[in-house]
Amino acid sequence: MALPQLPLRETLANLPPEWPEDPTEVIRATIEKQGEKSVVIDDDPMGTQTVANVSLLTEWPVDAIARELQDDRRGIFLLTNSRSMPLGEAVETVTLAGRNLREAMESTGENPIVISRIDSTLRGHYPDEVNALADVFGRPDALQVIAPFFFQGGRYTIDDVHYVASGDWLIPVGQTEFARDAAFGFTSSNVREWVEEKTQGRVTAGQVATVSLEDIRAGGPDRVAERLLNMRDARVCFPNAASMRDIEVFTLGAMLAEEQGGEFFYRSSASFLQVRGGLESRPILSSSDLKANEGEGGLIVVGSHVTVSTSQLTHLLDQREVEGIEVAVAKLIDEATKSDEVARVAKKMNDGLRRGLDVAVFTSRESLLTLGGDASLLAGSRISSGLADIIHLLETRPRYIVTKGGITSYDIATRSLGVKRAVCIGQILPGVPVWELGESSKFPGLKYVAFPGNIGGPDWLSRVVAKLRTDPVLTSKQ
Repeated sequence: MALPQLPLRETLANLPPEWPEDPTEVIRATIEKQGEKSVVIDDDPMGTQTVANVSLLTEWPVDAIARELQDDRRGIFLLTNSRSMPLGEAVETVTLAGRNLREAMESTGENPIVISRIDSTLRGHYPDEVNALADVFGRPDALQVIAPFFFQGGRYTIDDVHYVASGDWLIPVGQTEFARDAAFGFTSSNVREWVEEKTQGRVTAGQVATVSLEDIRAGGPDRVAERLLNMRDARVCFPNAASMRDIEVFTLGAMLAEEQGGEFFYRSSASFLQVRGGLESRPILSSSDLKANEGEGGLIVVGSHVTVSTSQLTHLLDQREVEGIEVAVAKLIDEATKSDEVARVAKKMNDGLRRGLDVAVFTSRESLLTLGGDASLLAGSRISSGLADIIHLLETRPRYIVTKGGITSYDIATRSLGVKRAVCIGQILPGVPVWELGESSKFPGLKYVAFPGNIGGPDWLSRVVAKLRTDPVLTSKQ
């Protein structure tokens, strides 16, 4: 039987009162005292949705990781882009990242907390990536703690069901378009059942434990620690969470359990990793924070084709200040027509940028759902590669670049712009990170907005562009 949708405000208002004590100072003081850094092995470029002043590596040889471990920044993100890969390649990639990290830890003497990032709508190569990393770090029997709660994106776990906020409603995640993902689809919204589904029964729902909101809100960190330490028969644990205070209380409880011998391997979305890592955040970036001192027009690249992205693209293309260039997906996939399509779009893009326009390059909106599995990943990879080939032909420095979608953001950064290292300076809107590109890139110092495909309202992409232009609003063509 399908789970019901719940009214957002009423549901949150009727939950038990939050734990009254703010645990964040204790968490940060503990991390500071231990000098602990955090390393996030990120399966796409969007794990920086809640943090600032962290480094990102798109290439992660041992010596590069070692330098970052000895840097003053507390957080390091190793971008693997494994969500775009078939399973075997993904496991090989994260295993290599884990081995390089382990070797860098041994050479520097640093012992950071290691977190595997999960998409807040539960897409990705689970459980294989987590199992591979746990093996690399010699912790195959550690309790897997999975925390998909993501406050900025409206992702809540309540009564063991994971929800996506949409307008005034909480939608069980298994009923959203994200659960119909061609490569990572699933049907379960209950997190216990989701694990059983994704592991094909190797881990049953009965082997999945949860920490309830009652535990968190009435019992506080001590109760969370007690629960975690007594999960002897569980293989996996999910915290319920409906606010940042909930995830903070859970985090402190997990740290208390660690001090008492609890062994955990974490896979989380952006909210938990920010808290557990004690990572810096900052207020939403202003136009003055983002002002570019050089460059011609701005460039927006939209590869994501989920409904949220399409509605945002439609809104953006309705603005007078933006020139849209559609890329024919069918021509990018076909090797016989790809080069001509890349050249056509690149010429129009460069002409627009030289005239000082804000140019939106976007893929036609065909769905890949009918392909299924690795076929959809392969087609998506070809499309993203084609987009990267177009942006590689940039002839002039833009004032900024906005990329829409995780795979698109990664491929444009690495294949088109040669980014090996960047720093996340904060968020332009909640959950939308801004990077400053490093010296190795084609445009050092450029502001690069890695905009998740599944975040925000219909006008968010237009709001981002307006802020980067330093205009208060864009003007509709109507």
